Amino acid sequence: MAGRAQYSLSMVKAVEQGREVASPGFIVAVAGALGVDVERLQGVPYEGSLEDDGPLVGLMDLRTILVEGAYVKADESLGLVALAAESAAVEVALRGDRTRRALAMLPGLIRRLHGALRDARTGDECAQVYEMLCAAYIAAECACYRLGYSSLTALVLDRLDWAASHVEDPGYAVRSLMKRSRLLMSHGATDVALALVGRGFEILPGESEGERVLRGYGHLRGAIVAARGRRLELARSHIDEARAIARPMTCESNLYTTDFGPGNVEIHACAVELEAGDPGKAAREGAALHLPPGMAAPRIGHHWQDNARAWLMSGKPDRALTALDKARAAAPQQTRLHPSVRETVYGIAAAQRRQTGSLLGFASWLGAMV
Repeated sequence: MAGRAQYSLSMVKAVEQGREVASPGFIVAVAGALGVDVERLQGVPYEGSLEDDGPLVGLMDLRTILVEGAYVKADESLGLVALAAESAAVEVALRGDRTRRALAMLPGLIRRLHGALRDARTGDECAQVYEMLCAAYIAAECACYRLGYSSLTALVLDRLDWAASHVEDPGYAVRSLMKRSRLLMSHGATDVALALVGRGFEILPGESEGERVLRGYGHLRGAIVAARGRRLELARSHIDEARAIARPMTCESNLYTTDFGPGNVEIHACAVELEAGDPGKAAREGAALHLPPGMAAPRIGHHWQDNARAWLMSGKPDRALTALDKARAAAPQQTRLHPSVRETVYGIAAAQRRQTGSLLGFASWLGAMV
């Protein structure tokens, strides 16, 4: 299995024995070696944790919409102003780590947008509706990914590609390419994922604010994909390019819901070191980061999840648990459902000679047995 996964035998043994945490890249490689889905190894979605918080409203309706494909049943539109307000509410929910709330709103919004498209009288109205459909499908992909239903994301991205083909703004097509590159990365297809990142750069030749933000966002995606493929120098090169684009910026940009900016660049720089470089450096520098105000809660939570894994890989399980507590405080919903958090908790339990009450309490909240 080590040979097929292209990891050392010592690494495979260390993960089996709980001495090393199973990184996302390792899990993808082992899934390929065993011929099983990544989701099967991770046990996602975590149905028990989801059920603890009540029925997952909107999931079945969203599945139905995706099966309908190009034949979505349209609902009566409430007007473009009302639809824009609904779209903004979905985005606010996602940024605030209220993913379940966003999912509950999305099916009705998508059907009403299709109703608005059916009733549109001018080309300008059509263009506005198509842009809102792009935003809705971007939000749907995000919700499915966070909740563990990654099997739905390919269908969502197909619908996003369709909507993006009807708008003049190439930014939505680039967002779709970058999101698909993340999906491909999770299946171990890093070469294809990097090719999609490169295609995104080709669509963005200009120097408008939106193009610069998307180009920077693309470099961050390229950095993580390259690191996952264990191409450290390429990953660091992408970080350098992103850092140069972000240097004149005073805050994180929410154009195209990218959260691109100086803070996010440094978060990704730590993630690159964690994935393919020096975990100790990732742990130290990640713990010292001053995250900018206004950054989306799930982005902050994800950083502390990575920082916890870096501390664990550096042999400091106590500091790893402290980082997980910070992730929980920033984005509890995302932290409870992210597979890497459970792997880190199992690693902390294996590293500690005696399990502490704080670890047992965290594991109980997570729904994990240690």
